Amino acid sequence: MENRERRQRPSRPKPAEPRLDGQPEIRDRVVNIRRCAKVVKGGRRFSFSALVVVGDEKGSVGYGLGKANEVADAIAKGIEAAKKTLVRIPLRGTTIPHPIIGAFGSSRVLMKPAPPGTGVVAGGGVRAILEMAGVRDVYAKFIGSRNPLNGVRAGLEGLARIKEIQDSVRFRRRE
Repeated sequence: MENRERRQRPSRPKPAEPRLDGQPEIRDRVVNIRRCAKVVKGGRRFSFSALVVVGDEKGSVGYGLGKANEVADAIAKGIEAAKKTLVRIPLRGTTIPHPIIGAFGSSRVLMKPAPPGTGVVAGGGVRAILEMAGVRDVYAKFIGSRNPLNGVRAGLEGLARIKEIQDSVRFRRRE
């Protein structure tokens, strides 16, 4: 047998360190990179699109799609676009307050609260959204299309509709 190097498992994201200027540390994660080819006279010209999720791991998360002729430029554009779409998500400890289904296009994402210590049981872009939002314990399941962009948008749509218990109580007392 050959002496092969063992592949190391990717490490968990480190918690965000507080910044000196008082702004929360925004972290980013690349979910998907796609390559598109345009056939020109001299051959193929490639362009790239990058789906990026950003968040502060304290309840704020957003996504962005960047397109450019280089991967690094596409990622940078995606990060800038994602910072403009940040939404605040109410958390209950390390999980979400109640089950919710997010939908976008033919993608549906079911998210349920989980007991402490469960971890993020989710796949694809939904895992990135939940981790960047600071959710540590949750179950999530794709229903329908598993397209990465639609999955991210469905997950964010669902998280944006989560309500705090106090908000629901206040709304019901008014009527």
